[in-house]
Amino acid sequence: MNSAAILTGRPDKRRRRTRAQIEQLDAQIIDVLREDHPQSVRHVFYRMTDPRLPEPVEKSDQGYAQVQSRLVKLRRAGAIPYSWLSDMSRRGYFVNTFSGAGDFIAQMRGLYRADLWEDAGVKVEVWCESRSIASVIQDDCRELAVSLYPCGGFSSISFAHEAAQELNRTVTTYTDDTRDPVVVLYIGDYDPAGVLIDVALERELRQHLEPAIPLHFTRIGITRLQIAAYGLPEKPRKTGERRALHVECTVEAEAMPAHILREILREEIESYLPENALRVAKVAEESEKAHLDRIAAMLGGGAQ
Repeated sequence: MNSAAILTGRPDKRRRRTRAQIEQLDAQIIDVLREDHPQSVRHVFYRMTDPRLPEPVEKSDQGYAQVQSRLVKLRRAGAIPYSWLSDMSRRGYFVNTFSGAGDFIAQMRGLYRADLWEDAGVKVEVWCESRSIASVIQDDCRELAVSLYPCGGFSSISFAHEAAQELNRTVTTYTDDTRDPVVVLYIGDYDPAGVLIDVALERELRQHLEPAIPLHFTRIGITRLQIAAYGLPEKPRKTGERRALHVECTVEAEAMPAHILREILREEIESYLPENALRVAKVAEESEKAHLDRIAAMLGGGAQ
């Protein structure tokens, strides 16, 4: 598909959208992002494949390219804020420098977090198959103080090993043979490969976790029940695919509307937190940050 075809909104060689149809598609994209952001490009694409829309796009690489192109144009035109689209695939790396100890404390105060999980008796982590999914749930994970691991498909054994070693180091120890349990909440595609990724990940984590640490590994999306409950768009299996023959269709995790995915995730995480833990932690944080402000002022740094 050539770039001119994408920019004019043509989903395939047999049809070219009119200017009015392109404007309708743009309006749909803006509405979807206004009511629910941030979203990844793939999330917006799946919302645009809804046949109930006045101007749906086809479920194909061409349809995806068309939505991606319209999103570029809408952001550059100022019709939607850049922050409404999430992307963890490209990140810069920065070096922080400070003018003195006071400046350091003033800038770092914003990083201070009270421990929500101090009395929870459990360690919760979130793993997901792609950076696309991670980009739309990272704010919730940050607010609820849980680690987020985008494993990018079948995780490398080194990646899983490092994660397990971090758990071995940080999970609370009560006796030599009693430690807090670890809960891993997993989000991934429902397809012949996707349903095996979390199985392999759980196996690797169990291999490297210390025996005293109980592991509870749960796939919270995408599941067969969710596909039916939310009417998620399905695609047929690839011809010749021999893995996981019980999986009759494929559904990408991005097919789940972003706000529903976040709601499911938050409900799961918060079920392990003590009652009012987030509210109590925020009060404690404000008190500690005020104390850090006073220290920064004494050392010649301004509050941030």
